[in-house]
Amino acid sequence: AGWRRGYSSASAAEYLHRSIVPTMHYQKSLPRLPVPKLEDTITRYLNAQKPLLNDDQFRKTEELAHHFEKGIGRELHEQLVAQDNQNKHTSYITGPWFDMYLKAREPVVLNFNAFMSFNPDPKSEYNDQLIRATNMTVSAIRFMKTFRAGLLEPEVFHLNPEKSDTETFKKIIQFVPSSLSWFGAYMVNAYPLDMSQYFRLFNSTRLPKLNRDELYTDEKAKHLLVLRNGNFYIFDVLDRDGNMLKPSEIQAHLKYILSDNSSAPDFPLGYLSSENRDTWALLRKNLLDNGNEEALQKVDSAVFCLSLDDFPIKDFVHLSHTMLHGDGANRWYDKSFNLIITKDGTAGINFEHSWGDGVAVLRFQNEVFKDSTKAPAISPQSQPASVDSSRAVQKLDFKLNDALKAGITKAKQKFDASVEALSLNLIQFHEGGKDLLKKKKVSPDAVAQLAFQMAFFRQYNQTVATYESCSTAAFKHGRTETIRPASIHTKKCSEAFVRELSKHSTEELQKLIVECSKYHGRLTKEAAMGQGFDRHLFGLRYLALSKGIALPDFYQDQAYARLNHNIISTSTLVSPAVQLGGFGPVVSDGFGVGYQVHDDWIGCNVSSYPTRNGKEYLQCIYKSLEDIFNVLKGKKIGS
Repeated sequence: AGWRRGYSSASAAEYLHRSIVPTMHYQKSLPRLPVPKLEDTITRYLNAQKPLLNDDQFRKTEELAHHFEKGIGRELHEQLVAQDNQNKHTSYITGPWFDMYLKAREPVVLNFNAFMSFNPDPKSEYNDQLIRATNMTVSAIRFMKTFRAGLLEPEVFHLNPEKSDTETFKKIIQFVPSSLSWFGAYMVNAYPLDMSQYFRLFNSTRLPKLNRDELYTDEKAKHLLVLRNGNFYIFDVLDRDGNMLKPSEIQAHLKYILSDNSSAPDFPLGYLSSENRDTWALLRKNLLDNGNEEALQKVDSAVFCLSLDDFPIKDFVHLSHTMLHGDGANRWYDKSFNLIITKDGTAGINFEHSWGDGVAVLRFQNEVFKDSTKAPAISPQSQPASVDSSRAVQKLDFKLNDALKAGITKAKQKFDASVEALSLNLIQFHEGGKDLLKKKKVSPDAVAQLAFQMAFFRQYNQTVATYESCSTAAFKHGRTETIRPASIHTKKCSEAFVRELSKHSTEELQKLIVECSKYHGRLTKEAAMGQGFDRHLFGLRYLALSKGIALPDFYQDQAYARLNHNIISTSTLVSPAVQLGGFGPVVSDGFGVGYQVHDDWIGCNVSSYPTRNGKEYLQCIYKSLEDIFNVLKGKKIGS
């Protein structure tokens, strides 16, 4: 079988696979993220504002926008373009975007970190905590080694896989020089994606610093960080030559940690990584001054953080809470990711967001799932190696003074209060999915987004600022762009379904849905091509502030603030490896909506705080989906 390629007879595979096209083959020739035309940005901005404002408000906002476009906005835009032309190795959004994340002072947990949970292993006896932790750790290390050796298949979006995702194409393209390789892929309708974020998956952490955090990576470190019961353990997973430890030895060390019956620490250090960033920065300085430099260095530089939880998962809501935040003691939220495995072998990833976007994490997750299920390093029958784990595994010991103990206690109180306020709710809609929608010639994503608009309209009788993230990884150092799903079309359609059903024939309702689908499709295409308006306006604002120019009136408009107060924040991904994903609301009166449109069903995961009722919102989403599907099927619906 193909996946056996990386195996040598002596030991388990060190690599996932050996790509004949080098991992970074396309990186040099990726196209640059375009800076949109200012007039396009202003037009798109006003289109997004239209459904949120009454006529008077809109006139005022329109006036400010056109004034900006002719005056200071034009100057800033020209400066941004000039600056962009002098920095051809990157994209105009890279600097400002890292800054936005790293300067944010809110805790990363609930505010920025997101989670994706793995599907269970199809072979049920492999879903044992020790077996799965060993197999996933081995697969993760194989991924790291494959990536660093340049043997990981490049990430490519194939529009016509029969032509481009073939051995023949790979054999040819490997000889095309890096400076031209992108064009070769483009000729066969394949789009290579930016992989500049991948190196930060491993040996990386976000260090709290006053005013602006730092990303830290130490690729020389060879140890894994394991958290259990709030205790910190480390052991080497690579030897001096960079070879992976035998899976049976990794299994032995993890077994040793799982059977260690040390009590939980009175002051679990993990809570500190859930604090306000300035508070945490000061406490970290105290930790360093108090003789914990070496222990912290081990935490920061570890290959990744494996969190082993001592309880099984009850249901999907419990799963979401566990993966999104857990108990605060058994996580290190600053690591680029925590691989979390519970007592019953349920696995998930919680990742810090400043270093990268979902695309890199998802690729990692897909490869780890595939490798650990199709080529598992150990089986339920495997015996752990007879090694002395008590010597190989080191339990980290932190020296805490009274100020640090008080800091941890306070962090725990704040963490518990935040988590207490958070609600997570889920639905699964089984009356149809992607297949039916494509047959009816409407965009599956557009229908899901329309349902979110319709539901909010039904529940609160208004249309509010909505955010959908879209990857711009088709460009060098691309990050994300915003799709603005709330439009005059979704508003009109929502009004028809919620307020005036009796006035419309099924045919008219179908037309309204198709109209929404077309418009949403256009917005999605624009965003993916770097032709949204949010990042451009963000870049211009950042430039003004960095040059010490007074903030233009355009940005002081209440309507601008309201559009960027995203009450409905949404994100989607579908993958054979992922069971569900989710994140917290981005504003206190908002919803965080993670969703997946599968072939024949739709899953939806909503987070909220007490000012909003997430359970009711989900019921309204369900009703909206039901109504939309019935109309598309040609059925008459009742209110």
